[in-house]
Amino acid sequence: MALLGIDLGGTKLASAVFTEDGSMISEESVLVGDRRGREVGELIARRMNKFLDEQALDGDDIHSIGICVPGIYYQKEGSVWAPNIPGWGDYPLLAELKQTAGKIPVAIDSDRACYILGELWEGAAQGCSDAIFLAVGTGIGAGILIDGKVFRGAHDIAGSVGWMALERSYQDKFAACGNFETYASGDGIPKLTREILAEATAYAGVLRDKPAEHLLAYDIFDAYEKDDPVAKEVVAQCVELWGMAVANLVSLFNPEKIIFGGGVFGPAIKFLPDIHAEARKWAQPVAMKKVAIEPSSLGNHAGLFGAGLLAMRNLKGQS
Repeated sequence: MALLGIDLGGTKLASAVFTEDGSMISEESVLVGDRRGREVGELIARRMNKFLDEQALDGDDIHSIGICVPGIYYQKEGSVWAPNIPGWGDYPLLAELKQTAGKIPVAIDSDRACYILGELWEGAAQGCSDAIFLAVGTGIGAGILIDGKVFRGAHDIAGSVGWMALERSYQDKFAACGNFETYASGDGIPKLTREILAEATAYAGVLRDKPAEHLLAYDIFDAYEKDDPVAKEVVAQCVELWGMAVANLVSLFNPEKIIFGGGVFGPAIKFLPDIHAEARKWAQPVAMKKVAIEPSSLGNHAGLFGAGLLAMRNLKGQS
């Protein structure tokens, strides 16, 4: 029995066929490019048709389809809010894809939900009933698994941990994406660097060679390896924030594991022991002793595997 998983990101659309036991049979990716609104929905539909036709020719029909989308997926409405896709403020994706799929069931969920589902199926969360995937990329989100089910909240917005308040005094700059995400995400790390550089009047490190407005998170991690003092300060502050966030999640949810993934982890994987040490200062001590802090074992395939499990669970009537 074949399952189709599709993972929509900001720049590319990945698709893969899976077996029921979680083995990936085939995988392809295409660029989203400058498509917007309905054009993105049509791209997904075309990729669905391509895989449906190919699998039918091979005599192994696709029985269910799972879609991983950025942003928020509203289950009752079947619509998607994805701010990084122009025209997807309330996009009716489920209705559109059902027309393409016909009688084949289609399930959609947010990327953070699919990340933890992927790790549950074939990654670091295997065997867990309570685990959290902390995705640190351009933004920050968390896929939260409770008793084997994704925790969605009353309005499908649970896991928006980039908005976690980790400072006592509110500042207007937190309004766009939240306190945590402002400083410790892929976009936030360069922002924090620019703030520190602006005050470092006697600075002579390697970051001075690149215009501050063009800095990327990669540049800060690269400078850290070259003993740049500003990069070291930025990383120290991010480790503190990541550790505080872990502590809050451990104290609230008492998970078996917290799994770090996303583009930042990546280069920040080496700081997991420091994050763990920071979290121990803040967290409920008994829960903290029992939680494991681990990197994603699926990397950039977590959402794709999550979409595959979403397809299988939907076929079997599971949530």
